[in-house]
Formats: sequence, C-alpha cells, structure tokens
Amino acid sequence: MLWFAAETVVTCGVLILLLVVHQLWWTNQQARAEAGERVAVLEREWDISPPGGGGSTGASGSSGGGVGTVPPAPPSAPAAGSSASPPARPSSGGAKPSPAPARTPSGETFAVLRIPRIGLTVPVAQGISKSKVLDKGYVGHYPGTAAPGRVGNVALAGHRNTHGEPFRYVNRLRKGDEITLRTREGTFTYRVDQILPVTSPRDTGVIQPVPRSIVKPSYGYSKAGSYLTLTTCTPEFTSRYRLIVWATLRR
Repeated sequence: MLWFAAETVVTCGVLILLLVVHQLWWTNQQARAEAGERVAVLEREWDISPPGGGGSTGASGSSGGGVGTVPPAPPSAPAAGSSASPPARPSSGGAKPSPAPARTPSGETFAVLRIPRIGLTVPVAQGISKSKVLDKGYVGHYPGTAAPGRVGNVALAGHRNTHGEPFRYVNRLRKGDEITLRTREGTFTYRVDQILPVTSPRDTGVIQPVPRSIVKPSYGYSKAGSYLTLTTCTPEFTSRYRLIVWATLRR
C-alpha cells in the first residue's frame, strides 16, 4: 500500500511537471512560430500589393497567462477626469480622424507591432479573443478603438506569460522609447511618454479615446490626440492587476 501511494505521488508530480513545461515552454514555441509566420506573410503581401493595390491583409479565421485586457468601454465615452473630447482633428503627426478597421473580422491580422527596446516583432489581430488572437501569440486590438495612425487611442492587449508572451517585458519600456505599427497604409511611429505600473482590471478609462485612468486619475491625458495603449497583466504569472504603457504618435 505504501509503495502504491508513493508511485501515485510520483506520477502526479510528473504530470504536474509536464503541464508546467507545456504552459511555460511549448505554448510559447508554438505561438512564436505562428506569430513569426504571420508577420512574414503580412509584410510579403504589403510589399507585393502596396496601398490601393487591393488584396487581403489577414489570416483566416487564461490560465494565469497574464492576458492583460480590460473590459471594453464605449469608445465615445470621455475618459474619467478629463474634459469632453472635441471633434477629432489631425494631429501634428499627420493623423486623420478614423475609427478602427471596422471591416477587419475578429481574429484577422492587419498590422505588425515592433518595439526595439525589447526586441519584439508581433502581428496585431482584430479583437481580444483568447482562442482567435491572444493564445496564438498575437497582440489583440480592442474593438472600437482607433486604427493605427489615426486620431484617438489604438488600444492593444497581449499575454505577459505563456502563449508567446509578447508583452512579457513591456515593464522595461522607458519614456522616449519608440514603438511602430506597420499596416498596408504605412508605418506609424509612437513614442512612449507615460507608464501606469499598476491599475485595476476594470480601469476602462485607460482605453478611452482620450485615455485616463479612472483608478489613478493623475495618469493619462486631458485632450484629444493620437495615442497608443499597451495593456497586460501584472505581476507576472497572475492576472490580478494591469500594467499600462501609453505612447503618442510622432510620424
């Protein structure tokens, strides 16, 4: 009986170890491979078929992973603690008023995100579904938020751990770091200028058109512009809080 109990304990330990290896290593390998392939496919299509050339831009079709999403809020609602947003106008970076890519189906990739500081290159897909987007190693675009290069807030979410963990090291970003978003229309460069280290998962103000935290109102903006928001979970291997990085369009 004692021997049987010992074997059971060992077997359970091995199974738990295999599960951990699967979550922390194998899901990353699979997701990174798929994400890298999508980046290559997208950029090859764009090089062959430049703006106006037609063609498709995308692909068909959490367990402590740290996905880092916040509940989407109506994009027309003003950010808490800020003045009501005036009609959107082009920024100094040449952005044009426009909603998100409405005709991009959920799960379809339409952009490539690059963050040189942390060596990240990853595709961006429409929506924040785990099965269709985040667990594939992609970064997800919050529905209803702005399109890259446009006035408003381009809000993105990504896993902090497992499934490619594209946002694992966003905590290393510093003010002044550049972030680029490439689409069929061109490449848009944003510069990091604010970081909110910890906030609630329900802090919907951070993805508003004029982003401002409703939990910590001293973080965020007070006038219309062209913003980029990165959201992920913090601390690592949990989904208790959210880490927010904000950047503004430069060119």
